[in-house]
Amino acid sequence: MKTSFYIRPTGRLSSAVGEGRALSVGGRLAASYAAAELIERSASSVRRRLVTAPELFAIPHGQLEPLLQSLSAPRLDIAGIPLSRTLVMGIVNVTPDSFSDGGRYLDHGAAVAHALQLEDEGADLLDIGGESTRPGAEPVDAEEECRRVLPVIEAIVAQARAPVSIDTRKAEVMLRAADAGARIINDVSALAHDQGSLVAAAQTKLPVILMHAQGDPRTMQNDPRYDDVVLDVYDWLEARVAACEQAGIPRDRFIVDPGIGFGKTLAHNLSLLASLSIFHGLGCPILLGASRKTFIGKLLGVPSAERLPGSLAAALIGAEQGAQIVRVHDVAATRQALAVWAGSATAP
Repeated sequence: MKTSFYIRPTGRLSSAVGEGRALSVGGRLAASYAAAELIERSASSVRRRLVTAPELFAIPHGQLEPLLQSLSAPRLDIAGIPLSRTLVMGIVNVTPDSFSDGGRYLDHGAAVAHALQLEDEGADLLDIGGESTRPGAEPVDAEEECRRVLPVIEAIVAQARAPVSIDTRKAEVMLRAADAGARIINDVSALAHDQGSLVAAAQTKLPVILMHAQGDPRTMQNDPRYDDVVLDVYDWLEARVAACEQAGIPRDRFIVDPGIGFGKTLAHNLSLLASLSIFHGLGCPILLGASRKTFIGKLLGVPSAERLPGSLAAALIGAEQGAQIVRVHDVAATRQALAVWAGSATAP
């Protein structure tokens, strides 16, 4: 019977400590943890125990060594940007029906102006999408999606320093966006929606964000279920990374995203948020996309326009757990919150 192991770092330290006394993730001494939850999963049971970092390193189990190496190995720069701190990715929805700002930036000029404003506010990356993937959203054909996003990408690339990410599930859009200057692919289906996506992503040689989603946007919120949401999402992402590697895309080009709000209940989303650090074990940078999402509204009973405080809390939870990128609508507020958090985390 196969047993799988997982390590969830916990107890973040305010400063780096000596080797062997702390568990560092992603090659960042500043992201060091005093302890970890060690999880063993077999077909019939899940066993969890909390161990200190020295105790973890002393466990004589060969299966843990590759996992520890994946956790601690340095992550490569993303589109030329080092992952030495939590990066902020600003969202630009060139759509009529996105859940938070649908229609506001459908006009190309408005979308470009918004992107440049987000860069001025401190966005490290700009994520441009032309198809809503909110719960219940209808698909958009590739030609319409390209009509929406390509002029925006070209204009932003000509005027902004921040690298552009294309948020799409379609191979044709990936290729044409890359030709227009996009430097990252962000696929909510983890290159599984379009049969040509694996080949297209490999051809572009761009970094790829692989996100977990259970089901299609039209149906994904119809009673989503998991045996253990954190471990199930981890295993699914691990399998997708392996499949993409087999297609010729190196692991060091992947960013993983647990997919908050995509085929998950409120309880599922909160569990993933609380255990985000476990995904460092995949050996890839982590992106957290929780900004203004429905789970915040369900907790507080507020519409999307009033979810900034909850979004900031989620971003700080992500930073605390070592997430390398947070994808947000409210860049200036998020940068300010992260700056205060980072200042307190490094204070003597």
